[in-house]
Amino acid sequence: MQAADFIEVYPGALDAAACAAIVERMRASDALQPGQVGGGVHPELKHSRDLSISERPDWADVAQALNVAVYDGLLAYLRRYPQALIAPLMLQHADGQGGLRRLSAQDIAALDDKALGQLARTCLRPGAINLQWYRAGEGGYPYWHCELYPRAPDCETLHRHLLWTIYLNEGFGAGETEFLFQQRKVAPRTGDLLIAPTAFTHTHRGNRPEGADKFIATSWILFQRAEALYGGR
Repeated sequence: MQAADFIEVYPGALDAAACAAIVERMRASDALQPGQVGGGVHPELKHSRDLSISERPDWADVAQALNVAVYDGLLAYLRRYPQALIAPLMLQHADGQGGLRRLSAQDIAALDDKALGQLARTCLRPGAINLQWYRAGEGGYPYWHCELYPRAPDCETLHRHLLWTIYLNEGFGAGETEFLFQQRKVAPRTGDLLIAPTAFTHTHRGNRPEGADKFIATSWILFQRAEALYGGR
């Protein structure tokens, strides 16, 4: 049996027409900014034009569509890797006899989509969505990086559990999402959803597109903050 690399691709998570509409809105937008990394704008590390849409009412329809597409992929991911929930959180549920029993991978497998979705929403939350435009022959994110790191003031970046990317177009050369230790390149295909862990084990980079521009939507699935998970404890 081949060892899991925890990198999953879900084809056609967002339909091609919706992807094309997002690309056209990006091309027409005057709100795009130079792409940033954790330490600010460093085009030698990441060269893109970005638009964060989660706090923009005029992009609320796009954020909703992307989150719905990611939600379905997340449920599939949790079914394949239930430890993504139960290993870090040691979840418990009522045993029917007045006590509590820890959830197992088999318990997760037995949940229907509604129950699994409720559990996922209890433990996890969506991150801010960033649209990114990489120009052919010059754009890219060549720096090997991961998504999990401390950042003041509230260390929100340490809550990142999974990363996701939806590829909004294709038809260009290269431009893959390349994972260092897994020695794997994910080629962009319109509407495909990529989900992977955020830690250094999944160090990755975005290779430069050739022949045409590359457009993606990307964000993270975060743990709920401790105050929400555990209250005042």
